[in-house]
Amino acid sequence: MVYETSYGIGQKPFSPDLNRGKWEKPTDFVYACFGLALKLDVFVASYWYFFDLGIFGMMPYYMYMVIYLIPILVIHSFMGQFSSSGFISAFRVSPFFKGMGYVSTFLTISMLIYYGIFAAVPLLFIINSVRPTLPWSCEGMKSWHNESSEHLTICNYFKADDDSINIKDNDTSDFKLLHIPSVLYFQNHFDMLESRFPDLEREYELSWHFVGLFILVWAIIAFIFYKFSETAKFGRLLRYMVLITLALLGVCFVRFLFLPGSMKGLVAYLKPRRDDILMGTGSTFIMVLQAFGAGWGSVMALSSFNGFKANIMTYSWIISFGQILIYIFFGLVTFMLEHYFEDQHSDNFNSHVLTHWLLFLSSGSALASLEWPNLWTFIYYTMLLLASLIVMITQIFTVLASIFDEFEGLRKYKQKVTFGLIGGLAFCSFFFCTNHGIVYFSALALDAIWSHSLLHLLLILVVLWIYGRERFQRDIEFMLGQPFASWKVFVLRFIAPLILIISLLMGIVVSIMEHSYSSVVVMIISVFLVVIPLLSIPGYGLYSMYQSTGSCWERFRRSCRPTDWYPVEMEHRQQYEEAVGNTDVTHQLFEVTDEVN
Repeated sequence: MVYETSYGIGQKPFSPDLNRGKWEKPTDFVYACFGLALKLDVFVASYWYFFDLGIFGMMPYYMYMVIYLIPILVIHSFMGQFSSSGFISAFRVSPFFKGMGYVSTFLTISMLIYYGIFAAVPLLFIINSVRPTLPWSCEGMKSWHNESSEHLTICNYFKADDDSINIKDNDTSDFKLLHIPSVLYFQNHFDMLESRFPDLEREYELSWHFVGLFILVWAIIAFIFYKFSETAKFGRLLRYMVLITLALLGVCFVRFLFLPGSMKGLVAYLKPRRDDILMGTGSTFIMVLQAFGAGWGSVMALSSFNGFKANIMTYSWIISFGQILIYIFFGLVTFMLEHYFEDQHSDNFNSHVLTHWLLFLSSGSALASLEWPNLWTFIYYTMLLLASLIVMITQIFTVLASIFDEFEGLRKYKQKVTFGLIGGLAFCSFFFCTNHGIVYFSALALDAIWSHSLLHLLLILVVLWIYGRERFQRDIEFMLGQPFASWKVFVLRFIAPLILIISLLMGIVVSIMEHSYSSVVVMIISVFLVVIPLLSIPGYGLYSMYQSTGSCWERFRRSCRPTDWYPVEMEHRQQYEEAVGNTDVTHQLFEVTDEVN
């Protein structure tokens, strides 16, 4: 292959941002990737995928981890670390497909505009946890809930010593649905949100209370980027936030062990069941896809701040095991909470507790039953708030890094671009303060299943088929100074695509089903932020061909060749060009760099 340069084809050469910085510690990359596993909407929107599997149901995850998670993590990390650029400029490896980077940007934005929900809800409970009596406790709900309403709650009955149930109202129906006070407290902020799902025929209702919470969330994020905009400082902040979040999760896990019925949940989670393993075979590979961030290219952008020789092979294993441990911990907590509410009614009584959004809403009433409920509510929801903020600031950081890497002219306006992006996201997110938006955001979350699968398939095509297996192995071995096993390449070229095709088809079906139950506006948002951006892949490819010369076939081949594909640091660039053996290109690169810099 002839190694093209932008100089050689008459285009402006890639100009690396020499002031972009690096992680303060190499492990900050690992912590940042751990933070990607805290994207909890995957669990909330896909309860039927994961939380009823148990730990043995997640065993297929380890098979998928070896088959394609770790090898694809290595590809993402290789592209970012080798090129020292985000998920747009990293596609210098094959400019025809640079549109994938723009798709990743839009996918990240589509997540960010709704993800404020996951920070606003914890803020709601944190702010009200300072009250002497929690509003969602059985005592506190008397101040806002009409006990004569149609909602029978877990507070409307008491369990006698003989385990018989006594209802405190005159309801004599055979089957009783018991509502949870903390869920009703959340719904009470919307006049027309009287059940799990609002009537699609009813008009939109904006909750000004949640608008205020969203403004507070985005103000916190803006403050973080004002004080920690430098890469080293941001990595340090992210490291401490992840450690504190996981520590608080561990504390809550230990405390929940003493909830009534929690040990049943723990046993149910740890008990091996054949059906769970079979179900896990078809669902845990969807969980694997979440390792790469909401916008698909997060790992690529985060790895670009590594040192050139960072051992991404070892990091990929650590990240994979760390993320599954985080999933297991949240699964344990959820199982214990679920069985706590199951313990609220007797098996010989025909009733059912309506748990909803278990981690964020139903958990509030479980916390209210503890000794020192205000303290435990503050600790638990602080953990959820930190998890949400980690996800949001990490995704914004990767988007900004990728934009500044690609568009040299914006680098001198970094602060304006940063706060302009945050302000725009905040404004767009207000739709999800409505009764429809705050319930049907899950449709956008599930779009990631098929969009991530499609982008992974294209990435394998670009790196291992168009750029080539031999060149990929040569580059990664040059960067790491160690061999990259051929079996991993074989798995990536032939086996991983089969699984990803299954995931793609399954994701399309799930997405269609979810959107069929959601709001029309959410469907329109999905089309503009997920579907239409995919057209930028062929669109940018045609633009790249237009900029080239020759026949149509020659233009296509030239636009697929790597352009300005070399390490940024001069020492590594010289060594790379010597390894490649293309001295003519080396001289051109040096000349261009001297002129540009």
